[in-house]
Amino acid sequence: MNRESTRRLILASASPRRKELMTSLQLEFEVLPSDTDESVPEHWSPEQMVKELALRKAVAVQHNHTAQVTNAVIIGSDTIVVLDERVFGKPRDDNEAVEMLDALQGRSHYVYTGVACIDTFTGVIRVEYRRTLVHMKPLTPSKIQSYVLSGEPADKAGAYAIQGLGSVLIDKIEGCYFTVVGLPVSLLSDMLEQFGVQII
Repeated sequence: MNRESTRRLILASASPRRKELMTSLQLEFEVLPSDTDESVPEHWSPEQMVKELALRKAVAVQHNHTAQVTNAVIIGSDTIVVLDERVFGKPRDDNEAVEMLDALQGRSHYVYTGVACIDTFTGVIRVEYRRTLVHMKPLTPSKIQSYVLSGEPADKAGAYAIQGLGSVLIDKIEGCYFTVVGLPVSLLSDMLEQFGVQII
């Protein structure tokens, strides 16, 4: 049963994974997907990228839905996968998904997720990020192809979903599991408390 928050909460994301994680916090919230430019300078660090993109998403919702977001806390989030210095977002097609998984298989990579919260009443903004190390199993070309054909990689950073069928591709992780899913809920809880939203 969801509890009413003392503050109106808005999730600036169409991601079903983020919606599920927000629901798990048992708070009432609304979804207003953002539409924003996600291009960033190539020389930026991964943490700069996810923090900036998370903030852009929250700001876009604030600007595009001004009348709907008065006295609210808007939550934006962005996730990327980083192997060495190469950044993986969502694959454009199945071929790129295969390329990503072929690069990631048998190796360790980092997943970065940025979280931004904007208080539309006070104007206060908080932006943080978390990083998790993921060790992927060695994968044969046929396993990669089979996974890609499942359709699951299509809208996932790094072309896999740790919370779905992609879980069988992972050997272990070091850090927050929810960072890999796309919304580090413990971090978000700490951030929301700064805006007067008590989770527990």
